[in-house]
Amino acid sequence: MTDGDGVPPWDDDELAGVDAWWRAANYLTVAQIYLAANPLLREPLLAGHVKPRLLGHWGTSPGLSFVYAHANRLIRHTGQRMIYLAGPGHGGPALVAASWLEGHYSEIYPRVGRDATGLARLCRQFSTPGGIPSHVSVTTPGSIHEGGELGYVLVHAFGAVFDAPDLIALAVVGDGEAETGPLEGSWKGVSFLDPRHDGAVLPVLHLNGAKISGPTVLARKPPEEVRSLLEGHGYDVLEVSGDDLPGMHQRFATGLAEAYDRIRAIQRRAREGGPQDRRERPRWPAIVLRTPKGWTGPEEVDGVRVAGTFRSHQVPLAGVRERPEHLALLERWMRSYRPEELFDAEGAPTPVVEAGNVPAELRMSASPQANGGLLTRDLDLPDVRGYALDVLRPGTVRAESTRQLGELLREIYTRNPDRFRLFCPDETTSNRLGAVFEVENRAFAERTEPDDVAVEHGGRVMEVLSEHNCHGWLEGYTLTGRHGLFATYEAFAMVSASQTVQHAKWLEEAGELAWRAPVPSLNVLLTSTAWRNDHNGFSHQGPGLIQNVLTQRGTVSRIYLPPDANCLLAVSERVLRSRSRVNLVVIDKQSQLQWLDLESARAHCAAGAGVWDWAGTDHDTDDPDVVLACAGDVVTMETVAAAAILAERLPRLRVRVANVVDLMSLVRPRDHPHGMSERRFREVFTDDVDVVFAFHGFPGAVHQLVHGRPRADRFHVRGFVEQGSTTTPFDMVVRNGASRYHLVVDALNNARRTPRGAGDLVDWCTAQLARHQEYVVEHLEDMPEVRDWTLGDWAHRS
Repeated sequence: MTDGDGVPPWDDDELAGVDAWWRAANYLTVAQIYLAANPLLREPLLAGHVKPRLLGHWGTSPGLSFVYAHANRLIRHTGQRMIYLAGPGHGGPALVAASWLEGHYSEIYPRVGRDATGLARLCRQFSTPGGIPSHVSVTTPGSIHEGGELGYVLVHAFGAVFDAPDLIALAVVGDGEAETGPLEGSWKGVSFLDPRHDGAVLPVLHLNGAKISGPTVLARKPPEEVRSLLEGHGYDVLEVSGDDLPGMHQRFATGLAEAYDRIRAIQRRAREGGPQDRRERPRWPAIVLRTPKGWTGPEEVDGVRVAGTFRSHQVPLAGVRERPEHLALLERWMRSYRPEELFDAEGAPTPVVEAGNVPAELRMSASPQANGGLLTRDLDLPDVRGYALDVLRPGTVRAESTRQLGELLREIYTRNPDRFRLFCPDETTSNRLGAVFEVENRAFAERTEPDDVAVEHGGRVMEVLSEHNCHGWLEGYTLTGRHGLFATYEAFAMVSASQTVQHAKWLEEAGELAWRAPVPSLNVLLTSTAWRNDHNGFSHQGPGLIQNVLTQRGTVSRIYLPPDANCLLAVSERVLRSRSRVNLVVIDKQSQLQWLDLESARAHCAAGAGVWDWAGTDHDTDDPDVVLACAGDVVTMETVAAAAILAERLPRLRVRVANVVDLMSLVRPRDHPHGMSERRFREVFTDDVDVVFAFHGFPGAVHQLVHGRPRADRFHVRGFVEQGSTTTPFDMVVRNGASRYHLVVDALNNARRTPRGAGDLVDWCTAQLARHQEYVVEHLEDMPEVRDWTLGDWAHRS
């Protein structure tokens, strides 16, 4: 990298190269949208050369290619490593064209060579069956951001440059995208960026005026208001506007070079220990680029203005195969780029276009950061035995399970100072992960005050009250090859649930591409769960993210419900070492009973599910009367308590207790790689005994998971059924019908045998539920026999 003292003014030859590269990218964009044959127009254009289905988005593409062409010029002069994130993800053909022009597309897709045959395949494959999507998708070299879900370009860009000091993420923000909530919240990324050990994000707010069928807000605002908005977020704003050529080339080149110089100056001051005031955040540059929508496309179609309006958003000429005048207009449009100057006789880019490219090792389409698995180094993980709890007897001691994870994360931070971060919406301490602050502070580039705790310019624990930012930062961080964990309150994980789904889809598709190297997994920890948000109330009670992850492909989705601290540590070992997964881990932060020692926990988590012999009464038989199963920490306690009640009051009833920690183990192995074999499933649940299943989430999930298993209708599931309030912990399970007393009644109603006294026990459970209702209203807390219950209370366990 150069020292950033300036990019030289360009001469006429350089102008010709940049403009030719841009025209070639525009030409290839139009060709991909429209043509199935004759891509170089070596013969007159006929209706038969046009695809029968026209799909794609032209309007944003020329602006994306314009920025790309100038970024290449900057790279040629400075040697700067950059990645390019296209917020307007529908500009897919522009970024595919860029990769093809740079030569990298043909390197990873040899059938799409840099010749006429390859060019024909490039066009034919775009947005067609058996081809590639219209977005800047996972199939697009150089992309870590599809843009199909609007609003995430800046969070991905900032995540990409954390702990990547030599990288600049050039993030083009579409003006439609700029209206979304996630994008509005993501400008504040500069408040967490440290120029000493982070790279830089250069936002380019591209205002072209229109969405799919109407105007955009920022494009219609007075320019001074847009400038004030960005300046209020802390940016140093540069503006470039127009459509005149070559004037626009000169103005944008100047603006981009100035932005680069400002970035390098900020970084030099920070890294050389210069006079920069550490109490003040740098003012990072941002560019506002105003160009017409559909720039260089048809000005009018059928007497109606198209260029510069919403009508150019997708396919400006829709009736090309049916209307000769539209076909002629398409041909004139494409020939306006002078393809004979851009492609040689073989169909390869001509020298003037090649002059717009950069050295192979600096191509943005071939950036190793955009294929982050190439750069991934394994985490240096400590031995979790140093953080395990001593559990001599199950269910006799209480502890806050996530506190043990926090201690583990503290050591991971120490051992991995440049490739691990925790992302959490203002809840690190609340979620009992605060041990990390013993070795690392919260990142914060704004003003700090003496009363702040663990807040520092340059800290590396990421806290901001935005699930979108935290989630997106982690996505950008992992996709560029580093590791992390997103921890949040369970109910509020739904704020960013669409990001979880989109990331899973990205990983699913990446797994089909041999050239995409596996990346560190997206690890999501849900705590402050539905069952123990009794103090916050109904709004904070919702296990819905389990449903979202459950529906993703088995190649990617993993859901773990560790019932205690040692199981949480065993699961954490697995997920932090995994690659290209979405790992959802659900466990509460409140003090809870501990069940397994570490070695037992490791074996249990490796198996995914198992029988807890010590909790049941079917020790001498393989033929239990009923199976009590559970998945989730709170419902595990209720299940073990229900088994203890049955053991004391009906000792002749043969009760098996099974715990599930890997939710996907319930699925048939042909449907998920973690699914238990038929033999193993039989060993845990039998083939025909009824199963009373207490589940952390919505009951329907278990029915979905066991579909296809022997007599799946024998599973009777109790779980969260949208009943909640500000109440007591036990009242939450009572309200949702998942308490120990409900489980006892279900067990008796579904057992093969009902020993003498079963009816009396049902009556007793009913009475206990009535007593509970009276007690909590009068005393404002749970009954002592519930509140203080441990497994050691039952004499038969002694």
